[in-house]
Parts: sequence; structure tokens; C-alpha cells
Amino acid sequence: MNFLSSVKLSLNCLRANKKRAFLTILGIIIGVGSVIVIMSVGAGAQSLLVNEISSFGSNLFGITPGAADENGPPASVMGITVTTLKLDELEDINKVPGVIAATAYVRGVDSAVFDSQKVDITYVGTTPAMLIIEDAAVAEGRFFDDNESKNLSRVVVIGDAIKQDLFGDGQAIGEILKIKKQNFRVIGVMGKRGTVAFENKDTQVFIPIKTAQKILLGINHVSLIRGKFEDNANIDMMTGEIEAVVRENHNISNAAQDDFSVRSLDQALDVLTSVTNALRFFLAGIAAISLLVGGVGIMNIMLVNITERTKEIGLRKAVGATRMNILKQFLIESLTITVFGGIIGIISGSILSWLIATIAKQIGYKWDFVITISSIFLGLGVSAAVGLIFGSYPAAKAAKMEPIEALSAE
Repeated sequence: MNFLSSVKLSLNCLRANKKRAFLTILGIIIGVGSVIVIMSVGAGAQSLLVNEISSFGSNLFGITPGAADENGPPASVMGITVTTLKLDELEDINKVPGVIAATAYVRGVDSAVFDSQKVDITYVGTTPAMLIIEDAAVAEGRFFDDNESKNLSRVVVIGDAIKQDLFGDGQAIGEILKIKKQNFRVIGVMGKRGTVAFENKDTQVFIPIKTAQKILLGINHVSLIRGKFEDNANIDMMTGEIEAVVRENHNISNAAQDDFSVRSLDQALDVLTSVTNALRFFLAGIAAISLLVGGVGIMNIMLVNITERTKEIGLRKAVGATRMNILKQFLIESLTITVFGGIIGIISGSILSWLIATIAKQIGYKWDFVITISSIFLGLGVSAAVGLIFGSYPAAKAAKMEPIEALSAE
């Protein structure tokens, strides 16, 4: 019996026992479909992260307190307060050739009060260079200047959502807000910016950084320094020069003793891509384990088939079929079941992934629909492997039957 004849026989067996075949294939469909969905959703989530971060521009760099190496991110990213970065370092960083501008950030969460109205805000202490770094613009009034940034001025520039919540269509410029019971004069309203990198910029208020440090937070360090390179800058060389400047400021002679981390956006994207790729394949591996359940079901069904077809096996052996012929027939039947289930799983998983991507786009996320060739081959490969592995024992059992015993079986 050739390969095609064995496949036709397998399909006839499936049609003869439709309910049993469906329940057998269902485990494979769910397993392969899960692999496809996880790989696709993982790729979509990865594209969302990359798109959000890339929206800042490829020539940005960031300096965070705390050392980072191949074993993990800086301690500050992990929620541990590190106070090694100071505001005074901005001056030296801005002097590095190729740096267009650099700014520092501190932030806190509180409420802003105007008359009897109160809204929750994120207040950000920064410098005027923030407008350059984040490509932001003021819609009404103005941003605070360098003198106000250095002299503890109690002025504030509010986000568009804060303006709407507290002032509606009225005038905000010149009004007084209370933040932590301190009075701040509104001098500007930012243009509407929406959500950038999962952060709603319109619910932020911007305060001169020294004012935020001394009056609102009671600290003398900064949580982040961010800057922008010239578009044609050699990013690797530039980050190295910035590291050298910060080491000199921190009196560090050995890079192994760094108490800070410098990363360009390109480097951050590389790290993010590596991490999300590893996570995707890890989750896909876990989903593939569900195929083992389907494999056990296939083995049970094949054993039942052998019992029901004992006389058929005996008759085929009696007319000259070899053990290899019987083994091949039942292995092909097992493969047919799993590959057929794998194809349905790929189709159903792709449809579900497309629906998820479509819904995400409708909500407003930059979510790409991605079905990779690797996920398709992984789904088919694993399903075929399940068919071979779990079909081997029943096929071997059938091949070992003696013709006389098989023909005389009840």
C-alpha cells in the first residue's frame, strides 16, 4: 500500500467515526491554535512596545541611576530609589559634542486644587529643554524659562486634560493651583499630546525642577536624565563619551564600579526585542505542552482502532503484508490525524489573532497583526512530532500481531 492509499484509508477511518475523530483532533487543534495565538499576540505586543518607544525618535538617550549589566536593568527601574544622579551634571552633559539638548526629571503623584475642584495629577519637575527632547509644544501661554527653572519659581504648565477638568473653556493662564498646599501660578497649557509610551501626557503638570525637588519632594537628586543626539551622530561613540563624563563627575575610574546606566533608544529597543522574543517562545513552548494531552488522546484512539481492526490486520498479514507495511499504515493514520488537526489549529489561531489585532487597533493601539512562518512551522512540526511519538506504540503493537492470532480474535 503506497502513501496516498494509506492517507485515503486514514481519512475513511476518520469519516466512519466522526465524533471520535473530532474529539481526538480537538486536543491538537487547541494546542496548535494556542501556539499560533501566543506567537501572534506576542509579536503584536512587541510591535506595540516598539512603536510606542520609537515614537520618541531614534536619536534619544537616557541616563538612569544605578548600574546595569547583562544580568538585569538598573536598580531604579526595579523600583529601588537610587540617588546617584544630580541636577548639576546636566551642564557637563550638554557640553558633549553632538548632544543637542539634555534635561532632567523628577516626578510625583498628587492632586491639583482650583477653587473647590480637585483632580489627580502627575507632576513632573524638569527644565525648558524638555520641549526639545519630547518634541512638545505649548498651546496657550508659555513654558517656564531657565531662570524660573533655577530660582524655585512657583509656576506651572498644565496638560490639556487638567485644563479641561479645572477650567473648561475658561482662561487658565494666571490662575492659582494648589499642589501639596503650595500655590502655583499657571503660565501655560500644553498642546494635546495623548498617550505616549503608555503614559497620558495630558494629565501631567510641569514644574521647574528645583521647585519640584525642594518644595514638593524634599530631595536633591534626579530620577532620570534624558537627551537628544544630532541625527547623524555615532550613537555608540556618543554614549561612550557621555559615560566618561558621568564617571568623571562621580569620581569613578573603573567602569565595573558604575553607579549609573547610559542607554540609547536603539540599544533599549534591541534589549526589549530580545526579551520579548524570549518571552514569546517561552509562552509558545508552554502552550505546546497542551499538545501532549492531545497526543495521549491519539494514542488511546489508535489502540482502540487496532482492537477493532484486529481481523483486518490479520487478513493483511495473511496475504503478504509485512510488519513494516502495518507499522507504516498506522503511523500514517496517526500523522494524518495530527497534521489535519494542526492545519485547522493554524487557521483558527490565525483568525483569532486577527480579531485580537483588529480590536486592539480599534481601541487605538499601534498593534500589528503578525503571523510568522516560524510559528506555522512550529505548530505543524510539533503536531507531526506528536503524531509520530504517540502513534509509534499503537503502530508497533499492530505490526507485532501474528496473523493466526489476529484472525481468530473475537
